[in-house]
Amino acid sequence: MRTEPSLQEQELITSVLTFKHDPEAFVNYIFPWGKAGTPLANFEGPRQWQRDDLRLIADHLADDREYMRLGMPPRPLYLARASGRGPGKSALLSMLNYWMASCWIGGTGIVTANTEGQLRTRTMAEMGKWHTLALNRHWFEKSTMALRPAGWFKDLVEGQLGIDTQYYYVEGQTWSEDNPDAFAGAHSQIAMMLTFDEASGISNPIWNVSEGFFTDLAPLRLWVAISNPRQTTGRFFECFHKDRAFWDTKTIDSRTVEGIDAAVYQRIADKYGEDHDVTRVEVKGEFPKSGIDTVISLGLVEESVEREVEPSQSRIIWGLDVARFGLDRTVLVKRCGNVLQEKPLWWRGKDLMQTTGKVVAMYEGLTHAQRPDIIVVDSIGIGAGVVDALKEAGLPVKGVNVSEAPGIGDRFMRLRDDLYWRMREWFEGRDCYLPKGCDDLIGELTMPWYEYSPNGKIKVAGKQDIKKKLGRSPDLSDAFMLTFAVNDRKSAYAMPERTDLEMFV
Repeated sequence: MRTEPSLQEQELITSVLTFKHDPEAFVNYIFPWGKAGTPLANFEGPRQWQRDDLRLIADHLADDREYMRLGMPPRPLYLARASGRGPGKSALLSMLNYWMASCWIGGTGIVTANTEGQLRTRTMAEMGKWHTLALNRHWFEKSTMALRPAGWFKDLVEGQLGIDTQYYYVEGQTWSEDNPDAFAGAHSQIAMMLTFDEASGISNPIWNVSEGFFTDLAPLRLWVAISNPRQTTGRFFECFHKDRAFWDTKTIDSRTVEGIDAAVYQRIADKYGEDHDVTRVEVKGEFPKSGIDTVISLGLVEESVEREVEPSQSRIIWGLDVARFGLDRTVLVKRCGNVLQEKPLWWRGKDLMQTTGKVVAMYEGLTHAQRPDIIVVDSIGIGAGVVDALKEAGLPVKGVNVSEAPGIGDRFMRLRDDLYWRMREWFEGRDCYLPKGCDDLIGELTMPWYEYSPNGKIKVAGKQDIKKKLGRSPDLSDAFMLTFAVNDRKSAYAMPERTDLEMFV
């Protein structure tokens, strides 16, 4: 026997359905804004940029109702949002998906993200948080990767509304670049909502098959793609450029978002400069300038942070860039094949012998297996003295003058240019790993640009030129660069053969 909902439940259902075309009013009604003892106690409602988007959707639906009154089909709405860190991207996606599930009964929501880990532990977990807070949370059951109608509500929808609930859900869906068709297949005549979290990292083939989700003439067809804008290629980038006629686009500077500490973001901007790629992406919500004139793109570097890799069986190489001026740092970087073993170590104010003693102490404090096979030192200036002192101490050291010509063909002006290019290729191999907490290194790696000399050779920006833009000497990235000055024969990253330089041995 079918159980009828209580009068109170009927009133709740009636109230919720009045918000079918007004997601902002729904969000204000369904969540406990300002209620003591809840995570929303200190919030009067969604943030302003979120309200703006909720109102935009309402305006679109109002226009569509007029379109349909005149006999024209409803239109899909495509939203692309690029933002800095932390403005509440996943929260907006969760609110929208919960509105769709509550007000467009029988509709289908597909959610994905750049990685399975992001999808499971961030995007869908955020949806679980908002489901827990909702006034009508008892309508749905939330699992790790889906929000589906509870048994009693499912029976009500099928029995009283005659709606098949087989496709009534909001579901997190993983994807594979090698098999994009496995992502396809979702359709709905009632409502279709597709949300891409961290969309900049979602493969182009997934975007392509997703176009087919919107072929049915459902009165709600909404695609929301939101991300930190880390890549200057791919479909998310194209939403803001060659495809912007088809997408409603917006960039969100995290410093303008209420309820977060703008000073934290301003500190990033002050540290790197307003126009540095780190500031553009992490704070301003703008795409990096990285392009044909940037040696290493921000996207390539950030993808390597805490990436799961199989460490290659390689020689351990240390790179030591010795400070030549008062505020410059002496930096030591440790690399083993495709893995940066730890964050760069650095110090200031040490003379030649103090620096030598510090390196010797680190070397002798390690087991034989942990010790470097070779220590590469920039031998310009006092670095030459450090090379001699380390040799005298019995350490495996090689001095390198990066200002010299590479002597290996006509492609690069100097050895330094060649080594920066090797570092770029290391990241392009996409089998490399940087540990968490290397923000300063990332800022330096992504700053250098290059140009072609009149004779066609590649020249990477010099240390002093970078220092003028960065506000400090790129000592961290230069020390990392030095680890590519010796051959790493066992590494998964295979360096080209060098036949005319004794140093590449």
